[in-house]
Amino acid sequence: MQKTTKLSGRRFMTAMACALCLMAASCSSSEDEPKPQENDPEVTYKGNVAYSDGLVFNGNELGNGTQNFHLTGDVTLEKGTYLLKGWVYVDEGATLRIPAGTVIKGDKETMAALIVEPGGYCEMKGTAQEPIVMTSAQVPGQRRPGDWGGLIICGKGLNNQGTQQIEGGPTTIHGGNSKADNSGIYSYIRVEFAGYPFDTDKEINGVTFGSVGSGTQIDHIQVSYSNDDSFEWFGGSANCSYLIAYKGWDDDFDTDNGFDGEVSYCLSVRDPRIADTSQSNGFESDNNASGAETTPFTSAKFRNITLVGPNTAKNAGFVNSSDYITAGDMFPDNGSKLGRFQSAFQIRRSSKLNVSNALAIGWPVGLIIDGEKGQTVSYAKEGAFKLENIVFAGMDAIGTDKNKEYSDYFFDYLTGTEDRTKDSFSHTFFLSGAGNRIMEESALNLTDPLMTGQNFCPASEISDGKGGYIGAFRDASDNWMRGWTNFDPQNTVY
Repeated sequence: MQKTTKLSGRRFMTAMACALCLMAASCSSSEDEPKPQENDPEVTYKGNVAYSDGLVFNGNELGNGTQNFHLTGDVTLEKGTYLLKGWVYVDEGATLRIPAGTVIKGDKETMAALIVEPGGYCEMKGTAQEPIVMTSAQVPGQRRPGDWGGLIICGKGLNNQGTQQIEGGPTTIHGGNSKADNSGIYSYIRVEFAGYPFDTDKEINGVTFGSVGSGTQIDHIQVSYSNDDSFEWFGGSANCSYLIAYKGWDDDFDTDNGFDGEVSYCLSVRDPRIADTSQSNGFESDNNASGAETTPFTSAKFRNITLVGPNTAKNAGFVNSSDYITAGDMFPDNGSKLGRFQSAFQIRRSSKLNVSNALAIGWPVGLIIDGEKGQTVSYAKEGAFKLENIVFAGMDAIGTDKNKEYSDYFFDYLTGTEDRTKDSFSHTFFLSGAGNRIMEESALNLTDPLMTGQNFCPASEISDGKGGYIGAFRDASDNWMRGWTNFDPQNTVY
């Protein structure tokens, strides 16, 4: 049974009071704030799920407060500051446009998240001068990882599970057969303090991609203080560029279920006191959870990457233990559990992830080719994926062959044998890659031109010997982060 409810607009007395103020030339409003509406949009309920062709309520709220709110119409927001309430879905056939300079604050009580459904379309077109900011609704000084849900983008692209429900709790089913599917434009965006834990081990990531097709534009996105992974791809063929993972809880870049897009120019910077109970990695890559050899394979190509781990020269005194890794004043007290740091790259469960021109600094382990499940070790031996032109600096172990193993020795899951007199297979595989090498952090001549708190940018180019360069930045004049990024979101007044 359907029930239709017309939700009331602003009260008459409020409108009259503002009108009187305007007549007296003493009632003013910022040009950056959305204009109050005469009436809120009409809402139809099916059970406890709300549907509406409008989105803005009470002047500046996105969603009507219902936990599951579905936009069915075509909405263009005015530039301004909004409060996102509940899980707001952009339904198939619906369109949402968010202009540059808009700030969206996620409501903690309703686990707010913005979810683009397969067939839905969202344009988030920020600029370097006016990025779109999605952040915590908590006041400066009291923001924590997991204050709200996050940004979830889903499409009708390919994955190796057919169709599947997106991670984190929302009901969205993603997947299809359109490799070039278009879910919109996502450019110059900051996502801060996301990852609300809907349930145990069911946090939403900072930004989640579910079967997003190559027709979607994705560039210049910074995720800061996510309570789970900063970025995660479940299948799809999306091409992405200029991504920043800043002080996340779990993995920085997580690829699953047949993601085969191309991703370039990525930076991650870790907080040495924040690591997940599952062991945090720069990259974690699976073909799928069981390691089955289902197609399409996770075979994405990442290039020009910089991963700044916890054990850098600026993090003197770092210890990879629970006594040190406490999250400090960023601990959210929401059930999230802390653990240890693990590797710059963990490739496992039949993944065929490709990485080139990367710089990884200060991780306990450089590379894990993990053979516990699936065929990743066999694929590595066959040359089915490549790791090339990669520099490791400041690693405790160049490689290990086991998850949660920190000693560099040979182990073979297939036979169950080990040889502690030999380097790990992961170590030897890394050194066999064209252009791969090991350096000292001090030899890299790194700088911190944007005051991230860590040295991440070489003063001069680290050449790959082929006309390209190693890492996400050519040199200290490479300024693709300038203007739109923020490395102190805790204290920013929005």
